[in-house]
Amino acid sequence: MEMLKWIQELFAQYGYSVLFFGLLLEFIVLPFPGETTMAFAGYLSYTGRLDFMLLIIVAFFGTTIGMTITYFIGLKAGLPFIQRYGRWFLLSPGKFEKTQRWFERYGSFLITVGYFIPGVRHFTGYFSGIIALPYRKFALYAYGGALFWVILFLGIGRMFGPQWTAVFHLFETYALWIVLAAVLVAALILVYRFRSSRRPEALRAMRVKESSKER
Repeated sequence: MEMLKWIQELFAQYGYSVLFFGLLLEFIVLPFPGETTMAFAGYLSYTGRLDFMLLIIVAFFGTTIGMTITYFIGLKAGLPFIQRYGRWFLLSPGKFEKTQRWFERYGSFLITVGYFIPGVRHFTGYFSGIIALPYRKFALYAYGGALFWVILFLGIGRMFGPQWTAVFHLFETYALWIVLAAVLVAALILVYRFRSSRRPEALRAMRVKESSKER
């Protein structure tokens, strides 16, 4: 409750800029409750005090700018800089090793799902730069994941209104598994649609082949 009161006071004083600078700094150095803040901002849009589309734009740019800065820090400064000065950016060796293990498990896809893994999303940008992941590939995963992340948590507050806290805590607990399940379902739907679209072509090809044999 104390955190919510603090976030509410910030919004009362600074409005949309709380979301932009809070999310930007969260990915660089500041321990900011980004997901809670977005859900509360979504609730404020439910009450009519903030515009939902503007919240999405502000949150998206705050997140992607923060992620991009960490990517270039990792790319230009490299691993020795992170090892020496990482503690100033709250980059402990243990958390960095955790991110490395997750990268080995999920590859570049971790940049997208990492938003939903506590203690990992703050390091994926740095690590992507350190391993010199091509910027286009980084941007594809990072910006796509950011859009999904901000819409999802802003949407919780927007859709569930006064009940947003209960839904938020439930989702926060199982976020990674919910997201992976959603991605799996989406992939299955795409595969099914692709095969369905190719089926008439395959049937026509078979008919042409059969007719040619008859001749």
